[in-house]
Amino acid sequence: MITLPASFPPPPDTAPRRRILLVGLDGLRVDRAIDAGLMPTLARLAAAGSRHRMVVATPTLSGPSWATILTGATIAEHGVTDNQFFGARLSQYPDLLSRAFYADPRRVTFAAASWPPLVDPAGFGPIIHERVEQHRAGQHRVVIRDGETRGYVSFDAEMVEHSLWALRHDTPDVCFTYLCDADESGHLHGPLSPEYAASLARLDAHLARLAAEVERLAAESGDDWLLAVTSDHGHVDAGGHGGDSDIERESFVVLARPGRAPLAWPAEITATSVTPRLLAFLDPAPAAPATDPSPAP
Repeated sequence: MITLPASFPPPPDTAPRRRILLVGLDGLRVDRAIDAGLMPTLARLAAAGSRHRMVVATPTLSGPSWATILTGATIAEHGVTDNQFFGARLSQYPDLLSRAFYADPRRVTFAAASWPPLVDPAGFGPIIHERVEQHRAGQHRVVIRDGETRGYVSFDAEMVEHSLWALRHDTPDVCFTYLCDADESGHLHGPLSPEYAASLARLDAHLARLAAEVERLAAESGDDWLLAVTSDHGHVDAGGHGGDSDIERESFVVLARPGRAPLAWPAEITATSVTPRLLAFLDPAPAAPATDPSPAP
């Protein structure tokens, strides 16, 4: 007869949990989205929570930037220098979702992206590790689409629907939702165009639905939800990116924590610090014990 230890299986955790939804908006010009008022939901989240400036490294391409944001490693470390991922060392640098799971194997993770290198093991990446065993166990689910060949407007909407379903039914501890409408429009029409403004309106509507779901979950469950929104790079006025201009390197992180005090992140952060900071939110360091003022005997 096999005797299991008293601690197996672990008792259910009924205490409020800390959970994260990270929304990645590829190619978003923050001056157009927030400062020009084209994304009122994003502006509302920043006003109610916090907004942090982030200057990304060069080259200002999606591969290097998302690899850095999602792993915390520098370009020199993870080896992603372009969007083809030649020479990448991503296996050595687990992503945010994987590191959250490794820190607590009870956690459930979810990712939805229509740029394949982020999530597709059959492509150039993926930046987010496949984690086959957790996928089979229902602890890690990934939705993959190919917006590069079929366009991002419809796939962004689909990614949001999958994310909402996961939030409502799977209740993941860490969620990553990637939307690319702004970047596609920026390349085709430039960020000062009416088409780019229309893409920001669509993204803002998507973000409003995701934010409303996070706010509902936080209110109903008592869990401590953090909604984080960020981008990988900007666009020059004519459209395009990859260089070292200020507008291409300018990015941000907006944090919203429904019903709770904003996090005390500095006004300006580095792209390498995003994942470590999010992990620190999930697993805050215990408070230092009070010092006994009495002298030692």
